[in-house]
Amino acid sequence: MKKILIVTDAWAPHVNGVTRTLETHIAKLKQRGYEVTTIGPNQFTTVPLPMYPEIHLALLPRRRVAKIIEELRPDAIHLPTEGPLGWAARSVCLERGIPFTTWYHTHFQLYVNVRLHGFLRPVYNFLRRFHTGSARTMVSTESLANVLRATGFKNIVVVPLGVDTELFVRNPAPPLQPLPKPVFVFFSRLAPEKSPEEFLKLDLPGTKLVIGDGPDCFRLEDKYGKKNMFVGYKRGQELVNWLSLADVLIFPSRTETFGLVALEALACGIPVAAHDVMGPRDIITNGKDGYLNEDLRDAALKCLALSPLDCRTKALQYSWDRSTDEFIKNLAWIH
Repeated sequence: MKKILIVTDAWAPHVNGVTRTLETHIAKLKQRGYEVTTIGPNQFTTVPLPMYPEIHLALLPRRRVAKIIEELRPDAIHLPTEGPLGWAARSVCLERGIPFTTWYHTHFQLYVNVRLHGFLRPVYNFLRRFHTGSARTMVSTESLANVLRATGFKNIVVVPLGVDTELFVRNPAPPLQPLPKPVFVFFSRLAPEKSPEEFLKLDLPGTKLVIGDGPDCFRLEDKYGKKNMFVGYKRGQELVNWLSLADVLIFPSRTETFGLVALEALACGIPVAAHDVMGPRDIITNGKDGYLNEDLRDAALKCLALSPLDCRTKALQYSWDRSTDEFIKNLAWIH
């Protein structure tokens, strides 16, 4: 049985696109007979990340990470995050000549730039240095691969993400109170880099539904709660039931590398209104399963005329099994 070690700074209980991708890949790998070990911040003394207190970073993890690698003797090592655990494992691997892979999941430099202007270049250089030395750096789209190659990243490979099309199926009769139609939904973390206020300020008919939680939740609900319906974080079938009330997903973020929530909405037959930026433009066919426009109100209203079947058809092109195949193929096998 081949052993895969994943060293990640993003892990439960924090929920984001990275943790959801890892959880799905790990489940698929175990189904195929791989032994998967995870090193996460829950195994260390941690401190909250400035600006993101819900994210906890491991303190001085290198010695323990080195010991685990030495004792486990994994057949492949994968580093999906650029935090203290990722850097510790990278250092150990480079010191001992062990090949490893990384994944560029998040435009963290854009997240920082949203909050602290002027740090875009140094953070980007920090990220590029982290991925230097990996046998391969995985990304989720070809457009992201092209951007990274053009800015000096090496050994880039595309591993597309997927969607659980068995879970994300529109429920024709969700056990929820019907909402005034049409229903426009924002489904993401409530944090500045996701641009929730752009959605909350839109003047739209019917209902504006907010699914999600995050550092700005209380402030936004207090400011916009009268004209928007906040229902908090949902997952599993409960999430699907809430999405089943919606007619259009509005996706205002400009910082995505992919956008899993867009795929999950499409799988439920919900068209997507978004900006013409990386992530949405890699998924949405304009005028078929969504609209890409600077004017999100115009895009959202146009989406009302689109076919739920076309949206579902697009989502069916994205398989977690195919994603796992590409992940396995691109790991740097040691033994």
